[in-house]
Amino acid sequence: MLLEKAPPLTNSFKPKIKQNMSNNFRGNFRVGRRRRQGGNFGGNRLDINRFIHKAADTCVAESYTPRNSFEGFGFCPEVVRNITKKGYASPTPIQDQSIPAILEGKDLIGLANTGTGKTAAFLLPMIDKVFKNKRNQNFSSATRKRNQNFSSTSYRSERVFIVTPTRELAQQINEELRFFAQNLGIYSTLLIGGANLNRQAQELYRNPHFVIGTPGRIRDLINRKCLNLSNFGNVILDEVDLMVDIGFIRDVEFFISLLSRERQSLFFSATISAKVNHILQSFVKNPVTVSVKTGETADLVDQDVVRVMDKNKKVDQLHQLLIQKGFDKVLIFGATKWNVERLTKELVNRGFRAAAIHGNKTQGARLRAVQEFKQGLLQVLLATDVASRGLDIPNVTHVINYEIPKTYEDYTHRIGRTGRANNKGTALTFV
Repeated sequence: MLLEKAPPLTNSFKPKIKQNMSNNFRGNFRVGRRRRQGGNFGGNRLDINRFIHKAADTCVAESYTPRNSFEGFGFCPEVVRNITKKGYASPTPIQDQSIPAILEGKDLIGLANTGTGKTAAFLLPMIDKVFKNKRNQNFSSATRKRNQNFSSTSYRSERVFIVTPTRELAQQINEELRFFAQNLGIYSTLLIGGANLNRQAQELYRNPHFVIGTPGRIRDLINRKCLNLSNFGNVILDEVDLMVDIGFIRDVEFFISLLSRERQSLFFSATISAKVNHILQSFVKNPVTVSVKTGETADLVDQDVVRVMDKNKKVDQLHQLLIQKGFDKVLIFGATKWNVERLTKELVNRGFRAAAIHGNKTQGARLRAVQEFKQGLLQVLLATDVASRGLDIPNVTHVINYEIPKTYEDYTHRIGRTGRANNKGTALTFV
């Protein structure tokens, strides 16, 4: 059984930690001063100075006045009611600028960071479109089953295909969809690894309105002749830069080759590299581009480094951090799934409420860990870069890079998990 609070170490290794993380830690480890130093990681030399940044003293959100309101978009009353139930008062910039173009049926390129509201930016107009088309066409379930490969424009416009790089992000999108589509008679299927493939195939036979999945499982079901991508008139590629980074570019190109030419295509990515741009050229037609990217690092995140004085005591340094006041909801990153799993077991043995998400975990275990972390049942969630990408977890107090990321882009994605919603956060990198 996990302890309520991990105990302090009984030896003399007990530094005093000040609230201002930019000051040096005392004792056997400390936060480093600004001095130019780098490390060679994966052939990339990173400047440690870039891991040190003092957050703004005042938490003042950048002012944005939306041009539209959720009531003014023209959504059907049922969709507006669910938006209100969610507690959304006014559109975020990505929602305000993207939704009108999507409702007009235009292709769209959305450049946005995680946490900007981009999921709702594409889900809300798609839900409204599907609901209105479903109500107008009134296809019976019997007609659907008899015509599984029926490919009329009306039928395709009622179906949405969403591809995302990780299981957690796919699950997150599906959860939001289910909330916004309450009482609308709209159904979805989640196609992700770690779940029963035969059950997913059976759900596809029922022709759900939304199909959300990750590339590996989607390809499996295409190969089994269970999924016909030409039946979708609305296609969304989310977090495309990550899909390219982790080697799914061929899968994405394969999916695009199977799509109907009569479709609306929505493309979301934090960055557009040469490889990502190659996908763009074959995916969208005369797109509207909306960019609401924030700065390369979070303004409200205190960033500093923790210098490891003795590698054999590195986990002790982490232990002493985690028992300090304010380390209430901590996300820790490791370089590999094996390192993450080993560190998780060590922290649990020391009495911390901790769990991990990585590729070797079952889907059920990963989803349970994320939910318990969101609900405050866990103090610490450990993750690899891929498993955590796109996760939107509120009120993360600290991000700890127990192992240095390979690139600065990975670093910015990691620390972007804290300092959200006009709250300050802290990011610490062990060096």
